[in-house]
Amino acid sequence: MRKYFLLCFTLAIFSINAQEIALLKYSGGGDWYANPTSLPNLIKYCNANIDTKIKSKPATVEPSSPDLLSYPFVHMTGHGNVVFNDEDIINLKKYLISGGFLHIDDNYGMDQYLRKEIKKIFPNIDLIEIPTTHVIFQKPNLFSNGLPKIHEHDGKRPQALGIFVENKLVLLYTYECDLGDGWEDQEVNNDPSAIREKALKMGANIIHCVFNN
Repeated sequence: MRKYFLLCFTLAIFSINAQEIALLKYSGGGDWYANPTSLPNLIKYCNANIDTKIKSKPATVEPSSPDLLSYPFVHMTGHGNVVFNDEDIINLKKYLISGGFLHIDDNYGMDQYLRKEIKKIFPNIDLIEIPTTHVIFQKPNLFSNGLPKIHEHDGKRPQALGIFVENKLVLLYTYECDLGDGWEDQEVNNDPSAIREKALKMGANIIHCVFNN
């Protein structure tokens, strides 16, 4: 019963702030602030193409903050170390099992640190590769081969890995892809327009999945 009331309360907060998203400011030394133009550009794209009305400037939130529960979508990126303390872990788990969604985009270099931190949040649930039949690859843009490759990194294939709670995707980890670099202003990475368009379309699918499922 307590869990039910927590879920209802959290979803009520989400409904109030449903058109605002946030960037996660984590500890450990990694550059959580990387790709400063990424989320603003994704927001602009989504508002123009999938009928969202997201506030143009994303918020910044720490994993232990009560404000975390105010955002239906939280984005995390960086190149280096990630550390979640006990308070972070408790709050992140509460956020995710209560209807929140965390997208983690490896900007190259955080993978070795990140996986053990995710395991602290969900010790009994494994990251699994999300099948191409999942709605996140279907609407509003079709990605029949799954996650697009935006930057080479180590030359491995891109992977969309997820944590599912009661069959619902609550955490998405995009690895060997670098969607965030594709969302950045064109002059930052000099990516071709076709690559940037793929990244933005995949980002729009993530936002659509969060707001409509």
